[in-house]
Amino acid sequence: MSSEQREAQRLDISRHAVRLFAEHGVAATSGEQIAREAGVSERTLWRHFRTKESCVEPLLTKVVDAFREVLHAWPAGTDLTEHLRAAYRPLLESSSGTDIEAVHAVVRLTRDEPALRAAYLMLRERAEDTFAEVLAERMALPAASFEVRAQAAAMNAVLKVAADRLADDTADTGMTPEILRRHREQLAGAISLITQGMPNKG
Repeated sequence: MSSEQREAQRLDISRHAVRLFAEHGVAATSGEQIAREAGVSERTLWRHFRTKESCVEPLLTKVVDAFREVLHAWPAGTDLTEHLRAAYRPLLESSSGTDIEAVHAVVRLTRDEPALRAAYLMLRERAEDTFAEVLAERMALPAASFEVRAQAAAMNAVLKVAADRLADDTADTGMTPEILRRHREQLAGAISLITQGMPNKG
């Protein structure tokens, strides 16, 4: 199995896990059920995921990857908030409508399911390294410096709050152009506040 096939299988398992978690709750959903719904063996499931809760990671990663992608594409000499207003999408462009709904569902589930929340927060913590790399280059400082890490952590916190709010806003209506516009404006405005005075050497 190629790496692309493995990732596709992990994502498919993730979709089935999120649906089952949403319908029955995490405690009432077993790894056996997830494997059966995804059409794989339990052995395959556990080869991909260390716990049943970690099955949500491929979908949640889509949220973090979307921001990382737009941050990497931040043009030199362009204000970050203007770049976000023009280019940011809450999920990767390749995401399907089904994936968007599933991501928002699992973000809502993290509120009441501690194990899912732990997986969510772990992914966000790992994302800070990418944010720090981009900010370090723009600030002409080491990625491990306090200034860079503080900015990366603040940016990560803003993204989490914005993603949580978007999940709430789409619970009844799904994604609409107005919700997307408001989400982008809220994110850009909050990022603007935390990056005021940040030196930009890009």
